[in-house]
Amino acid sequence: MTTAAEPEGEGLQAIQRPSAEVLYREELQQLAHADAGQPRPGGWLLTPASVLKFVLGDERAGIAAKFVGSRAFLERCVVALATNRGLMLIGEPGTAKSYLSELLGAAISGDSTLIIQGSAGTSEDNIKYSWNYALLLAEGPSRRALVPAPLHRGMEQGKLVRFEEITRCPLEIQDTLLSVLSDRVLPIPELDEAHRTLFARVGFNLIATANTRDRGINEMSAALKRRFNFETVHPIAALVDEMALVQRESDRLLQRAGIPATLPPALTELLVTTFHELRSGKTADGKAVEPLSTVMSTAEAVSTAYAAGLHAYYYGDGAVQPEHLVLSLLGSALKDAPEDLKRLQHYFQHAVKERKKAPWPAYYEARRHLI
Repeated sequence: MTTAAEPEGEGLQAIQRPSAEVLYREELQQLAHADAGQPRPGGWLLTPASVLKFVLGDERAGIAAKFVGSRAFLERCVVALATNRGLMLIGEPGTAKSYLSELLGAAISGDSTLIIQGSAGTSEDNIKYSWNYALLLAEGPSRRALVPAPLHRGMEQGKLVRFEEITRCPLEIQDTLLSVLSDRVLPIPELDEAHRTLFARVGFNLIATANTRDRGINEMSAALKRRFNFETVHPIAALVDEMALVQRESDRLLQRAGIPATLPPALTELLVTTFHELRSGKTADGKAVEPLSTVMSTAEAVSTAYAAGLHAYYYGDGAVQPEHLVLSLLGSALKDAPEDLKRLQHYFQHAVKERKKAPWPAYYEARRHLI
């Protein structure tokens, strides 16, 4: 099975964040072996059923769960990628849209690294191709002088391409995808007649992401919208599911950092409850609290837990305490909105204070850091 190149040198430990196809290479190989001889869409490494197993996990097969979402939602995503339409993942920041696109790229193409990062400065060169100008001047337009960008590589190799934050790009840049998504061709008019059109190989498709807070920055054209299947990635609804994910991911990050610390389950519950209530604007017993302007996402909760573990290890005895959560929460929850500090203080005074079961009292005492 062909996957993206594995890091050399010191191996995985030298890489801050290995790509999914490298990190889960053994699982992908196991699933590909089990899929031998099974029908699958052209150019895909795994069958659609195995793609779901890779993302949602399969205890009997020893495949770890990597994403929390409904099976029906993920089935629609996988089926969309087997059609001639792209897949657009939308949702609040921090709902793991990018991570889901990475997992799908790893499972379907064995390569999740063909990424276009959308921004106000993204140009056609960043999407399609550019030129080695020294060769261009010396030889004129040629295949040797052409520098392929992710879209060109994906079409040429028959792989999925990921377009992150597409609505951050100007409208005219977004619409450069129209002919690619409609006809599966990329014109290269500078080249000779034999090479002036790149036809996408079987297996090529596009996964785009856009967060719902930024969709109005550069609203997509109706023509481009028609070429995507839209799917919304919702925040994790069940507290127990979010707790399991935060525990698993924070433990993994601390282990990779060589830190012999972990968040006790009681503190994980405390942290996730805080994020859950400040996100929804309502406590578990139905009292209203004012939500923060910051997106209290699951990804932020994982970062907070990870930072608390580091703080406890380097500045304490290694045991994570409620105080470490409060100190780490400040960096996650308080950005550039001064009123959020008052909202957080109000939450501690009116929600945290009333909870007497450990470790909530110690959490309340640590509010002294909220200044």
